[in-house]
Amino acid sequence: MKMSEFFMPTLREVPAEAVIASHRLMLRAGMIRKLSNGLFAYLPMGLRAFRKVENIIREEMEAIGVIEFKPPVVQPGEIWRESGRWETMGDGMLKTKSRTGMELVVSPTAEEAFTSLLRDEITSYKQLPVSVYQINTKFRDEIRPRYGLMRAREFTMKDAYSFHTTDESLDETYRKFGRAYRKIFRRCGLSVIPVKADSGAMGGSGSEEFMVESEIGDNNLILCPKCGYAANDEKAQCARDTLPESAGNIPAKEKYEPIDTPDVKTIDDLCSFLKTRPEFFIKTLIYRVINCELDLSQAPGCGNLEKIRSENGQDYYPEAFFAVCIRGDLDVNEVKLAAVLKASEVQLASEYDVERLTGAPVGFAGPVGFTSAPVLADESVVSAGGEVFMHNAVTGALKADTHFIHVEPGRDFTPWMSADVRTVKAGDKCPSCGAEFYSKKGNELGHIFKLGYKYTKTMNMTYLDENGSRQIPTMGCYGIGVDRTLASIVEEHNDDDGIIWPVTVAPYQVAVVPIKYEGRMKETADMLYKQLSGKGIEILLDDRDERPGVKFKDVDLIGIPLRIVVGEKNLPSVEIKTRGGKDTTLIPAEEAASYTENTLKDMLKDFTGEE
Repeated sequence: MKMSEFFMPTLREVPAEAVIASHRLMLRAGMIRKLSNGLFAYLPMGLRAFRKVENIIREEMEAIGVIEFKPPVVQPGEIWRESGRWETMGDGMLKTKSRTGMELVVSPTAEEAFTSLLRDEITSYKQLPVSVYQINTKFRDEIRPRYGLMRAREFTMKDAYSFHTTDESLDETYRKFGRAYRKIFRRCGLSVIPVKADSGAMGGSGSEEFMVESEIGDNNLILCPKCGYAANDEKAQCARDTLPESAGNIPAKEKYEPIDTPDVKTIDDLCSFLKTRPEFFIKTLIYRVINCELDLSQAPGCGNLEKIRSENGQDYYPEAFFAVCIRGDLDVNEVKLAAVLKASEVQLASEYDVERLTGAPVGFAGPVGFTSAPVLADESVVSAGGEVFMHNAVTGALKADTHFIHVEPGRDFTPWMSADVRTVKAGDKCPSCGAEFYSKKGNELGHIFKLGYKYTKTMNMTYLDENGSRQIPTMGCYGIGVDRTLASIVEEHNDDDGIIWPVTVAPYQVAVVPIKYEGRMKETADMLYKQLSGKGIEILLDDRDERPGVKFKDVDLIGIPLRIVVGEKNLPSVEIKTRGGKDTTLIPAEEAASYTENTLKDMLKDFTGEE
């Protein structure tokens, strides 16, 4: 491609709206432009790099036997009602109606679409397992789209889904996708950290995310330096802490007692007042729980709650409240809490609801005598098996300016349920080897799930087994954000001059830059352009009437891996330099095409994707 015929509107100034490297550089390099907040257009140079990432994904999907489909982006609302997510997906899902009143969804994900498509086609166990995928547009109405392609409202995802007759078959495919994802990201030149993760709104059991380290990452990664344990903090677990039996300087007693604590509301205030430490307090937080699918019919304070049956037959409570108890020096992980409660969302209750439920101002909630809502205890307080880990504790007394001391879980209160809802942080101990965790910020590029029967059951997908009996297939889900992967490549590969594309995803592999496009320089540049194009090498010829400095800056900015400079003073030789490299090699012009071809082959060896 000749640059005089190409559309590449580069910018010299950094756009004020762009705060991260990928956003700044892709705007400056003329690769993307913003159409509206969270809505971006790819310009030709950016689209070429985007297609390279797509092609790598396609090649690795084909290598493990996954078949490509292309469902519509706009989907019928009725299939989302079947799955139950019409009500629970939240405001991020864009809903509309056709002129005839048909409910429609602009696809935020594709579990419903693929389950609906394949349930009409798969009738026998002989057709399973099967793995299918799409690379398609998605829309999620993000409250705060930011960081360019990292968090946009419209984006492109590779979604794959697999259907199986057994859990063993699902496990095998899940492992295949894990290996394929590692190859995809290596071929893209990305250093990913696979971590255990929460399945979130997708549901299911096993789940693994593929993260890249990032200062602006949405995720906090918990990592073990010794055994390699790695998890998103939404899923991370830690070894149990060893605590003394008694609450600091407060002697244990056989019955809890009230104590006046005037104007003392926070844990820090209590520590000073009682001269003890936060780990001896049971902190109680009141949570509002939205779309809870647990059976609360026998739970305290829930007898009059409204219960709704969705169109897929799943009962859920649009709103419920829980008191969550946790050790005073720890924090509740709201993602874990939502997963435990099978809820679409949890949020701290309003001051009005706290006072209504506890009979006391905010800061004095406690589990002793509390019956207005179910009590959930974190396992730092009481384990799911009923083992007590806090003794002689301090809690709120459900009364202003009052706390209880000498509280004994199991004796003075029994939680309705116990679960791990603790936020794990750096310094906590690894559950596998006992070493101290450290943490990093990360962005999610890919996520694989074992969905199980969540969608196939609710959407009535069945097949006939060997005995002619009707069975429900189990399901897996495997996603990669294509735009975010592209942006992450730029985040990892750049310098002060611009992007440094890995050769596998560069929009062009070679740039031929004549100092002036005239005379012998033009003849040599045209010769190299023809020779390299004949070898199947993607080449950009800068035939513009621009100063050499402008040409060099543009080629560096857009990140072309190899640059060939044709200058009058060096002819009949040319200068060849790798993007990001310091040294320039002088090669006779007639040998330059072969030298370039061999150099590119050597560069590609670093991105084979092999272990």
